[in-house]
Amino acid sequence: MDLGIKGKTALVTGGTGGIGLETIKLLMEAGVAVTLTDLDADGVAETADALGITGVTADLSSVKGVHALVNEVGTGFDIVVHATGVTGGKGDPLTMSEEDWVDALNVDFLSGVRLARHLCPPMIERGWGRVVFLTSENVAQPYPDETVYNASKSALLSFAKSVAMQHSGKGLLVNCVSPAFIETPMTDGMMEKRAKERGVSFDDAVTSFLKEERPYLVLNRRGKVEEVAPVVAFLCSELASFVTGSNYRVDGGAVGSINV
Repeated sequence: MDLGIKGKTALVTGGTGGIGLETIKLLMEAGVAVTLTDLDADGVAETADALGITGVTADLSSVKGVHALVNEVGTGFDIVVHATGVTGGKGDPLTMSEEDWVDALNVDFLSGVRLARHLCPPMIERGWGRVVFLTSENVAQPYPDETVYNASKSALLSFAKSVAMQHSGKGLLVNCVSPAFIETPMTDGMMEKRAKERGVSFDDAVTSFLKEERPYLVLNRRGKVEEVAPVVAFLCSELASFVTGSNYRVDGGAVGSINV
């Protein structure tokens, strides 16, 4: 299927693994020149070398880090996929520390805001642009022990909707994709920690998590990055030219409601 974006340029954050990496591969197949960025220098170098693309190490959790990235790669991208994210601190919503809140908001929310302030205005000037933010099932169905993640991803969704409402008539289309419990390094880490705490195998940790924490995930398994990235790539394409301000859930049924 022709996505109609051959010759376009893209920046993918969080691009060394998981959904970001799989999205890069699909964009490259569509003829897009991709630049990837991530926090892990070794991972950036290895991934960029393997794919034959430009890779830049950057810490997007600070104003300084975003400025450094933009100074290095410029602002001439047609497409931005923001896959940066951490689950952050977990526990009682009333006992999360100031540091827990600041870290999650900086990584999951403000990194996207700061990047968009640099990269969206040139898209508007050129009359064409696509921005896709990776949010989470948590924006529609928050979990009490993941409150800092709930809030930061919900803020990102609200920001995306606001930008879409303000600027989509100028050629900038902004959307979100909300995955749920996908096989990524982030959820691997969650399950490894759960397995250790409970003294069980990794697979048993996944099984118990699905049963106890995700009762509506009716497909009863973790999703695969190959099942999420095509949705992201679609929203980056000309095929999605009438889609903006939307939040596409790829959640295996994990969200019990029909809203958001």
